[in-house]
Amino acid sequence: MLYFNNDYDQGTHPEILQRLTKINFDHQVCYGMDPHSKRAGELIADACGNKDAEVFFIAGGTQTNQTVISSVLNNYECVIAAKTGHISLHEAGAIEYSGHKVQTLEQYNGKLRAEDVDEYMNLFVNDSSHEHMPQPAMVYISHPTEYGTLYTKNELEDLSSVCEKYGLKLYLDGARMAYGLMAKNTDVTLKDIAKYCDVFYIGGTKIGCLFGEAVVFSKSKAPKHFITSIKQHGAMLAKGWLAGVQFEVMFENGLYFKAGQHAIDMAQKLSALLVEKGYKLFVESPTNQIFVLLKDDEFKALSEKIVFGFWEKPDKEHTVARFVTSWATKEEDIQLLADVL
Repeated sequence: MLYFNNDYDQGTHPEILQRLTKINFDHQVCYGMDPHSKRAGELIADACGNKDAEVFFIAGGTQTNQTVISSVLNNYECVIAAKTGHISLHEAGAIEYSGHKVQTLEQYNGKLRAEDVDEYMNLFVNDSSHEHMPQPAMVYISHPTEYGTLYTKNELEDLSSVCEKYGLKLYLDGARMAYGLMAKNTDVTLKDIAKYCDVFYIGGTKIGCLFGEAVVFSKSKAPKHFITSIKQHGAMLAKGWLAGVQFEVMFENGLYFKAGQHAIDMAQKLSALLVEKGYKLFVESPTNQIFVLLKDDEFKALSEKIVFGFWEKPDKEHTVARFVTSWATKEEDIQLLADVL
């Protein structure tokens, strides 16, 4: 079988494994207070162009989203997201479970538009009964989006301006950020994200770490006792140094960006191959997620030889399949796919 179902079904980058093996018997300070985590935080802050950025390591993406959102918001506040946002559809109601409503707005290829947020907030503040409603306090976006699409620098700037206008925090989910940063023709850098977002996280799980996400508070300070909130949400690792070491390796010599570039190179080859073979792309994604429109019988036939993801049913006769490349995808994987197609 060929595997193109996701970017986290293999272990870890060899350079991380080598470092973990090297320090395996060293005694480490626990709960993220170790020298490796400290250095990783400094490397990330430097990459963000903000030496005062505060960095925290959490095990997984859903834990990160729930911990950040519930820590930043008061108990009567809600978060705005696209209808297709990850926290809206794919996190089992984790945000609502923590007591915060996810207020969804229309999406455009997975993205929120600043003008829609502005319109919603204008209607909200001018509603005489808005005190009886959940109070919007944050805007959630992801980069890349669920459809592998990307925000432009202008779009981020516009969203940031709207958030400042209404006193909202802008939070960016960066589970696949590396693939967005290294996409062809993007004008968004890590420093731009740090400039326009109050808080974001740099995903490690989907870029070659065994696990781990790095939360970065860049424009504003972390909530009071944020470490306590991480613990309260069950998101703190006793062996916190394991996450620190991985991000230390990722950011000390640019491995994070190199791994992302490799996946993008493979995705471009995969996308070109699918088009060459006569398949229609459902959405133009410049990142490592490729969405293909298949007839239902094609979906079934290909599923017998290739492991890929079901995405959605746009109509009764077709299915959208998702093919994903990763830091570990090989050239020969693409060639083998060509033989199967």
